[in-house]
Order: sequence, then structure tokens, then C-alpha cells
Amino acid sequence: MALRKFKPVTAGTRWRIGNAYAEITTNKPEKSLLKPKKSTGGRNSSGHLTMRYRGGGQKQKYRIVDFKRDKHNVEAKVASIEYDPNRTAFIALVEYTDGEKRYIIAPQGIKVGSTVISGPSVAPEVGNTLLLKNMPLGTNVHNIELRPGQGGVMSRSAGSSAQLTNKEEKYAILKMPSGELRKVLINCFATVGVVSNSDHSLQSIGKAGRNRWKGIKPRTRGVAMNPVDHPMGGGEGRASGGHPRSRTGKYAKGEKTRTKGKASDKLIIQRKDGSKLAK
Repeated sequence: MALRKFKPVTAGTRWRIGNAYAEITTNKPEKSLLKPKKSTGGRNSSGHLTMRYRGGGQKQKYRIVDFKRDKHNVEAKVASIEYDPNRTAFIALVEYTDGEKRYIIAPQGIKVGSTVISGPSVAPEVGNTLLLKNMPLGTNVHNIELRPGQGGVMSRSAGSSAQLTNKEEKYAILKMPSGELRKVLINCFATVGVVSNSDHSLQSIGKAGRNRWKGIKPRTRGVAMNPVDHPMGGGEGRASGGHPRSRTGKYAKGEKTRTKGKASDKLIIQRKDGSKLAK
């Protein structure tokens, strides 16, 4: 992926580092794979504001992405690489030999004209989806299932991938993007390769207005509020606000938030900080 540094012709472009979109091949999505996306403005079904600082933004349509890759042993040709406003990764439009079109998460290095295929024991090449038990050790994978047939739920964001480090009788051991080592059922599907748009995290939006386009409103700092509105509010002069915490009083730094005795604890071998869970 290539980044583009803008010339400082305006205040908003002075610090802007954006995506050059060199991999994108079209700006017109496939109409049959679009569906409406309703904007909530942070309100629930009763109309009450339950999430602050949301509203406005550019109207978007949702792209229906195939996370299951359940059309097995049928080759598909990549027709285009597209931008998706709903995710950080790029998506690829693939057309199967029987004429069906689907969107998939675009892996790094895939190009228009490339061929991808899914199946329990297809070749472990970039863009192909197969069972973890049939992959060689050391393979980088993304779009990983947690339960067979569920569809990929892990490692789907820009530049992410997990590495297959070991295989046991029932489980495959993956090193996750966070550094965590965890077990995943060996009969789960995953896609070979690293997710595209790996430099997404290096972008700089340049101005606050670009967040408004995304539907994100300005956020009021807790220390600028009154004590009735926030635990960090109040005080004489510019008070620090004490220990950083949320509006409901939950500590923002240092406190462990994982539920004790969670069922998936037995599948986690090592946490991202290097510590091991007590069994």
C-alpha cells in the first residue's frame, strides 16, 4: 500500500497523510451486493440517545462480504479491488465460473485477474480458504473461524494476520495479531495471507472535519465537566481530574476488564502481555 503526503495548501492538508489508493481499481460497487445502511445517530429503538458524540456523516451503503467462503472447489477470478467505507481493509469482487459474484476481504498482493478457490484441502496460496489442519506450519492466515461453519470472525482488519504455529489432535495453535497464543478448532476454515491496506494505521486525518464526515462529533473532556456530569469533573481552576475513568466511574487505565472464568480461558495459552492464564 502507498501513502500520500499532501502539500500544505490549506490548514487541513498541512498534516494530512492519506491513502494513495494505488490498489483500488474501480469506484463503482457491484449493485447486487449492496444493501441500505441506516444511520442511528447514537439512538436506540426508543429514540433515546444511548451513545453520545455520534450523528451526521456521509450516507453509506453496506457491502455484503462473504466471510464463510462456502462455495467449495469452484474457482473465482478477481474482477476488481474496491474501497469499503464500512471497514479498514479493501475488498475484492470475485466472479465464479458459474457467473455468481461475491465480495471477499482482499488479501495483500492479490490483483485483478488472480484466481482464488475455497475448499477443505485446496492449495495454501494467497486468497484461498481451507481447513487449518491442511495448512503448513508458519502460514499467515486471516478471516479465521472460531466455530466450524460460523464464518470468519478474527483477523479481518487492515494489515492483520495470525500465524499457524502448531497443530494438535483437536486444535491448531495460532499467534494472534495482538501476540496472544490461542487454540482454535483444527476443523475451522481460514484464508491464507495478510489483510490488505497494511499502512492504514499510519494515516493522519489532517482536520477535525474529516471525522464529521464519518459521523463522529466533537467529544467533551471529562475534566471540563461539572462533578454531576462526570467523575473527573469539577475542582478549582484547572484540576487534573484524578485517575482517568469513564463517565460511569470505570477506570480507563490499568484495570482488568476480562470476565473471570470465561469459557474461552481454557483456549488461551498465553496472553498478549506474555502472562499465562491460571488454569
